[in-house]
Amino acid sequence: MDMIGLGLLASLLAGMATGVGALPILFFRHIPARLVNTMLGAAAGVMLAATSFSLIVPGIDYGNALWPGLGVYVVIVGMLIGALFLDRVDNWLPHEHFAINKDGTTSTGKEGPASHLKRVWLFIIAITIHNFPEGLAVGVGFGTGDIGGGTSLAIGIGIQNMPEGLAVALPLIGLGYSRGKAIGYATMTGLVEPIGGVLGVGAVTIFQQVLPIGLAFAAGAMLFVISDEIIPETHAKGKSRSATFGVLVGFVVMMALDNLLG
Repeated sequence: MDMIGLGLLASLLAGMATGVGALPILFFRHIPARLVNTMLGAAAGVMLAATSFSLIVPGIDYGNALWPGLGVYVVIVGMLIGALFLDRVDNWLPHEHFAINKDGTTSTGKEGPASHLKRVWLFIIAITIHNFPEGLAVGVGFGTGDIGGGTSLAIGIGIQNMPEGLAVALPLIGLGYSRGKAIGYATMTGLVEPIGGVLGVGAVTIFQQVLPIGLAFAAGAMLFVISDEIIPETHAKGKSRSATFGVLVGFVVMMALDNLLG
């Protein structure tokens, strides 16, 4: 299988992990907010480590290989472009964020322009916006030609997608959706990742000069998601200490994966 096929398969499996993460709602009527926040914190830690060790560091190395001494500047520009891209998409597309409060109730927050779409689709758009750079990162990772590094990145993204899938399904249950629909919608939010994966691996495989910029773009977009959405959400419900330890554990796990498989 060529790199494009591997990138597609890996990003698809990572994206499907959102549905796997939602499966606990079939067995438990209530999942404590502290546990969900801790798991989301771990997801943020995984993303931080993946951004650092699997995207930024190799991006600088590949940039220096193409343009000696300029790798860090190429990565800086790419990261800023990636973050600005997510910022603009976040403002241009109508979407809605749902969250589980300490008492089990659901809170919402609409962003972007006004829309007549059903709330569930606004929610799916919100998660899709944030999942795209993860699929892009997996694709670009395989585009480097390092199967071990791409695999560790895909595993890490899959791990962090699981608590996100649970965080998608729980509010939908609170809004009256059936457990089957909640799992289905959670799975759907991950299906944008193989699209990002194909775009990422295709671009950097065909145009090698795009590789450091692609790695940096994915890094900037992921950092935007971590700082703008995931960490603030885990600290907003009075459970910040457990979420902080979750970040540390997630970071360590991804760091180990990257060094063992990369």
